[in-house]
Amino acid sequence: MKLLHLLLLCAPLVECQVRAIPLSDATANLPAQRIGPRDLIAIQVYDSPELTRTVRVGDDGMIRLPMLTQRIKAEGLMPAELEGVVAKALEEESIIVGPFVTITVAEYSSRPISVAGAVRAPLTFQASAPVTLLEALTRAGGLTPEAGSDILISKSQPGPDREPTSLIQRIPVKALIDFADPEANLKLTGGEEVRVPEAGKVFVVGNVKRPGAFSVQDGAETSVLKMLALAEGLAPFAGKQAFIYRREVSGTKHEIPIELSKIMQRKAPDTPLLANDVLYIPDNHGRRLGLAVLEKLLMFGSTAGATALIYGR
Repeated sequence: MKLLHLLLLCAPLVECQVRAIPLSDATANLPAQRIGPRDLIAIQVYDSPELTRTVRVGDDGMIRLPMLTQRIKAEGLMPAELEGVVAKALEEESIIVGPFVTITVAEYSSRPISVAGAVRAPLTFQASAPVTLLEALTRAGGLTPEAGSDILISKSQPGPDREPTSLIQRIPVKALIDFADPEANLKLTGGEEVRVPEAGKVFVVGNVKRPGAFSVQDGAETSVLKMLALAEGLAPFAGKQAFIYRREVSGTKHEIPIELSKIMQRKAPDTPLLANDVLYIPDNHGRRLGLAVLEKLLMFGSTAGATALIYGR
């Protein structure tokens, strides 16, 4: 009998402890970060299900709740800070006394991070939690072989006159990946644009075995001999003189003749090349024509010899 009375006395206490569990435990699946425009937030008022709802923050950073006559500024606040603001508004408008408000972020839409350029799978994702630059590049599938030597990270921020200005940071790929420099592995919180420019290219055309465009990293030295090595060497009828076509920053074009045969014979220094140069190795028409005549003479001689042999027999 005493045991029954004891259980009856403890029942309200057990019930209070169970009901005191925050309702947000079931929905707190995203890390708490400062709220921004277009974020989706879940507002729960303890013991008042009619006041519980999900609202999206407006582009101006404000939210409007049907139970309140005033709008509430949510942008820039942590969920815990917004809980106090909503609770104070509910009490000021005499909607509920001593409200217990819980706010969780159901969806972040104000923290986009875009990764574009020389990556395998360009994408844009929401930073529900801070991510590193290396993690963002991994989500994009990593860098392609055409990637340049630098990564550009831009983010808008208010300027002195409150107008948005773009801040651009340049991160060397070698520092981030080869040297594993922790300072190069920036932390991204949302609103950043990560761009990976492609490396410059030198175009080799004409009498080479494998014409094509070959990547040149910014600041790396390249030359005619290096490009010929990538193009697998000269074709049989390459001319003695080659040409470099170069476009300057001002837009003007230049044709630079080089003595290719002297460079190959080590009688002239190797010529440096810049990104976007076109190396053209023309045909040696005289040599090709002479060889064609020689082939015809040999063919005629072989036919005549075979005919004489047949008729002689």
